[in-house]
Amino acid sequence: MTITQLYYVMAVAENQNFTKAAEKCFVTQPTLSMQIQKLEDELDVLIFDRSKKPIELTEVGKKIVNQAKNIVNESYRIQDIVDQQKGFIGGEFKLGIIPTIMPTLLPMFLNTFIKKHPKVKLVIEELTTQEIISRLHEGHLDAAIAATPLELENIKERVLYFEPFVGYIPKNHRLHKVEKISAIDLDIDDMLLLEDGHCFRDGILNICKSFKKHTDDNFQLESGSIETLIKLSNEGLGMTLLPYLHTLDLNEKAKENLKFFTEPSPAREVSLIYPKSELKMQIVEALQTVISGVIRGAIAFQNVKIISPISKKK
Repeated sequence: MTITQLYYVMAVAENQNFTKAAEKCFVTQPTLSMQIQKLEDELDVLIFDRSKKPIELTEVGKKIVNQAKNIVNESYRIQDIVDQQKGFIGGEFKLGIIPTIMPTLLPMFLNTFIKKHPKVKLVIEELTTQEIISRLHEGHLDAAIAATPLELENIKERVLYFEPFVGYIPKNHRLHKVEKISAIDLDIDDMLLLEDGHCFRDGILNICKSFKKHTDDNFQLESGSIETLIKLSNEGLGMTLLPYLHTLDLNEKAKENLKFFTEPSPAREVSLIYPKSELKMQIVEALQTVISGVIRGAIAFQNVKIISPISKKK
């Protein structure tokens, strides 16, 4: 039994196809099939039911794959130990970021991180929270940046900062002339929200429902992007809430529609999340240091505070 054989088994289990698995593993299909057959012969069991289309794991195969994930992860840990001993921060690192964070945070830290850690190859994907959780469990992401807390059993969280919500309220809206808004002012029936599947939407719903009782969960309009919500709001179709960092790139005319909350401002917690196996922790820590440094030092926050847990400790 070899680590390579277990890796091939995991690839077939994921893709449910020998040819696709071989492509993902950068080997020929006959080579991959032969190695899996050798493992089955050695164990004297069938890991896959090849009569099914697509291929399925046998009952014992499911147990083998679960154990294989642990073994392969532990084998990666050996290289991790060596890298940390040598102080090496490098190699490929797969990072997921949710859509309401990616456009604003990524440009703030990416160039700094690349310059500081040129041996790290960041592979970044924009993914929903559910996609991130799934890929972390499957071993297809090393870490992610998402809104927390998630409080999942096999995922750890490192808080990066707390980002306040800011109201975007056009001139024809009932709250436009209010100097500062409060959560109790919000009416869920004239809120423009992101479509289902966005955790930022859930955060807004929680703010509204904690102060007002509504039985109607049908909204005027929902969209897949914050930019669209702003445009719809400008057309007089309602107000919306924005993450604070998103407001920094608005033009001066649009900024006239921003309304900050009275203290304490509702905010979302943004964290680095990663599997409890804690592989590539030197890169996780490097990301945390760079991002927290950017949040603390690179922006002049005028009307609102973005709190970094690191800065709070000092």
